[in-house]
Amino acid sequence: TVTSGGGGSSATPTPTPTPTPTPTTSPGSGTKSCSASYTTSSSWTGGFNGSINVTAGSAAISGWKLTWTWPSGQSISSLWSGNLTQSGASETVTNASYNGSLAAGATTNLGFTASGNAVAPTITCTAS
Repeated sequence: TVTSGGGGSSATPTPTPTPTPTPTTSPGSGTKSCSASYTTSSSWTGGFNGSINVTAGSAAISGWKLTWTWPSGQSISSLWSGNLTQSGASETVTNASYNGSLAAGATTNLGFTASGNAVAPTITCTAS
């Protein structure tokens, strides 16, 4: 025997309210993230050249920021493909106008010349 739900009601259903503002999503959206890998491309007494690859995570990003602190007195004297802010041993590098937008999994590269002994910093990458 098949039964159906209770008595008949002629009430009009209340529509679900739309949140204000309406959230937007984009195809392939996900958590924006990035990673950075460092290599010393050359070194000499009193200085070195470094190269950093920035790679977007599983979602596209529109900008990135790298931060690190040198362990023993290194200082960047020249940087290409980014914007540098230095404060003592702390470094902050943000994307240039032409290399901030990266598709999911895409990579861009930047480099620098620094004084001091070559050392691989631990770099934190933040995506926007």
